[in-house]
Amino acid sequence: MAAAAEEEGGETLESWLNKATNPLNTEEKWEHIKGFCDQVNLELEGPQTAIRLLGHKIQSPQEKEALYALTVLDTCMNNCGKRFQNEVGKFRFLNDLIKVLSPKYLGLWSSEQVKSKVIEMLYSWTVWLPNEIKIRDAYQMLKKQGLIKQNPKLPDVKLLPPPSPRAKSSLFDDDEKARLLARLLKSNHPEDLQAANRLIKNVFRENLYQRCEKLRPTLFRLASDTVDNDEALAEILQTN
Repeated sequence: MAAAAEEEGGETLESWLNKATNPLNTEEKWEHIKGFCDQVNLELEGPQTAIRLLGHKIQSPQEKEALYALTVLDTCMNNCGKRFQNEVGKFRFLNDLIKVLSPKYLGLWSSEQVKSKVIEMLYSWTVWLPNEIKIRDAYQMLKKQGLIKQNPKLPDVKLLPPPSPRAKSSLFDDDEKARLLARLLKSNHPEDLQAANRLIKNVFRENLYQRCEKLRPTLFRLASDTVDNDEALAEILQTN
């Protein structure tokens, strides 16, 4: 899908990110950040591609580019749903953040502002996303290694622009349909259960064709692209 967009002259994840993190920007370009988030939600493999691109930008030797990339990352964590959060919560990406802090890798020349932002974000995810166990484990290991001296103070309210319209990640993301289905399924009346069955079938019919066409060419590639090396984090920390 990204290649098709590029061929048609449209924006891609990479082009949105380049605009959002341009070190010549004098402030955050929220229209480009939101464009990136929307593109993540539109593409079948959006979260995987976005994480790879962000990891490279966050390690930039240019402080402003790295800081802008962290802002994009934080915005995606709030607006791109569970699929994106799951990708961030893998050691493959956490390694990219750890390298920014580690003196064995990029920590000696990463700016204090960039390192502080990385630490703040990691800590905020341990608070606001307690189910992402690997993020919590990574943060605790960084503290044990002495790369994090103390927990940062988090703002009481995260000030972010209004979220972009989000691509539906579930057949029942429509709130009205979801509430109706829940009510019907809880009913003891046979006619309500029949209505629930019809609703489910209708939703599947509406979504199945377009989803199958998108999924077919990438199913096998996805299986090989989602390997998560649980030992990689420990290996990096061991070298500090």
